[in-house]
Amino acid sequence: MLHAKGPLLTVDVGERTATETEIDDLLAETVGGRATATALAHERIPFDAEPFGPENRAYLSTGPLQQSQMSFTGRMNMTGLSPLTEGLVSTNAGGYLSRNFVEAGISVFEVVGESDELLAIHVTDSGVEFEEVPELEGATVPETSDYMADHHDLGPEHCIAIGPAGENLVRFASVMTFDSRAFGRGGLGAVLGSKNVKCVTFEGDSDAAPEVDVEIPNPPEMDIHREAATSDDRMRRQGTTGGTEFINDNFSLPTRYFEGYEFEDADQIGGNAVEEKKYKKGSCSACAYACKLPTRDEERGVETEGPEFETVYAFGSMHGVGDIVDVMQANELCDNYGMDTISAGVTVAAYLASEDEFGNAELAQEITEKIARREGVGDTLAEGVARCHDDLGVENLTVKGMEFAAHDGRVLHGQGLSYAVANRGADHMYAGMLSLEYAGELDPEGTLGKADVLVDQENHNAFRDTGIVCAFGGDYVTEERLGTLFDADYEDLLEVGKRTIERERHFNNQRGLDSADDVLPYEIPDLEEAVAEYYEARGWNDDGTVPETTDAVAAGETAVPSDD
Repeated sequence: MLHAKGPLLTVDVGERTATETEIDDLLAETVGGRATATALAHERIPFDAEPFGPENRAYLSTGPLQQSQMSFTGRMNMTGLSPLTEGLVSTNAGGYLSRNFVEAGISVFEVVGESDELLAIHVTDSGVEFEEVPELEGATVPETSDYMADHHDLGPEHCIAIGPAGENLVRFASVMTFDSRAFGRGGLGAVLGSKNVKCVTFEGDSDAAPEVDVEIPNPPEMDIHREAATSDDRMRRQGTTGGTEFINDNFSLPTRYFEGYEFEDADQIGGNAVEEKKYKKGSCSACAYACKLPTRDEERGVETEGPEFETVYAFGSMHGVGDIVDVMQANELCDNYGMDTISAGVTVAAYLASEDEFGNAELAQEITEKIARREGVGDTLAEGVARCHDDLGVENLTVKGMEFAAHDGRVLHGQGLSYAVANRGADHMYAGMLSLEYAGELDPEGTLGKADVLVDQENHNAFRDTGIVCAFGGDYVTEERLGTLFDADYEDLLEVGKRTIERERHFNNQRGLDSADDVLPYEIPDLEEAVAEYYEARGWNDDGTVPETTDAVAAGETAVPSDD
């Protein structure tokens, strides 16, 4: 099976040490990306670790396809113990980092410990440098990128960075790359903040290490690239916002902190409104699909990349705000400060509900800045809805501590079931049942009988994040082509995804999460019975725990090197 190559680079920021470990056996089993990082996290993060403690670890990992020039491959994975959910979380981001990471000659970057000083870490194919950067305390993400460009001649395509939100341990702080691309969900920006890591840069010349090269099958590499370049898909013009009005009119666009199902001004913040503000094409590394959304409003002096659909929901309909420029402005604030737009927007919506201030975009932006800096009420809101809802006097509309994505489980019942059982909570990318229900391939009504489909979707997405392939490449990187690319039967790829899900769940079980956490804050039909069907389909215990005899965890992770 095709897999990433290159050592694990472990950086202890407290000790200021860097150690390379060969992980060929692990990569052969886990391929790369999310699967490799999850296997490492399962064995090397103590089950009783504190998210903000020095024993927590953050992993940045690449897959084998990041050595190709194929569309839909300009992405990377991050994994760690989440400050928001208290369980393992993986998240991925696009941009231009992945090729520079590969050029440094490693497959996984691992950071552990805690620094006394704010650090920038520079990784090259010849070593690691630790730089104390007290002058970057409180700097925004673009300010940090500018510093790296001025002092090291490295642009944002070489960097991961955190903003003030990460430094201030906002539980939904993002790690950013290329200034506007976010490792968004779960708060891994706050994990780097707890370790006093402001920025990590990557550069090198992989030609100096030919032993880490990966040969990508062609075809289908160039076929996929050509089809992406010639597609007339609306997403290439409007990104994910292209479906806003369709979802609002036919399903549900959650509105005013879930008080409503339909937003009267959806057309003012949807795909056409975004496309009107788009002033050039935007892409990720090596991708001809170019679905990103550089937008600008000259009258108000707002320029950003986006907003995508989730931000349109979180800072638009959820706030009762129907002006696309207001949503653009909120998007830019979150990017600059380094925050997940979904959790930030939903948390601000909860505050607006408590103050009866829906529609007040100016207040929403003021509160967003206060969250990033933990000023005033922002200090309370920086904990997320699950921890601050009592103070606000609103419902705790989260799963496992994670705020809901836009796709409404109250209407899309398969998606609701997915939210309930997902190891990282109310995240739409974990299984993507929504796409099947929107398309009519799966009846959105009811939960029973959907468990097998859900398991397949979860396993597929776990492997997709392992390869790594963009979620928007599904029509091009088909199951058949995945098998060809990875020189394996598609079912074998699903098995890699399955083991990843099991390791996540087993880790979370050891931290006390079980069936009591696989619930929703609202009612949908037969949820308890559907969750039981899901456990049976997975071969798990009735209480939602993974049997110790499961292959992924039975004897520990024998291929994972110890950290002794």
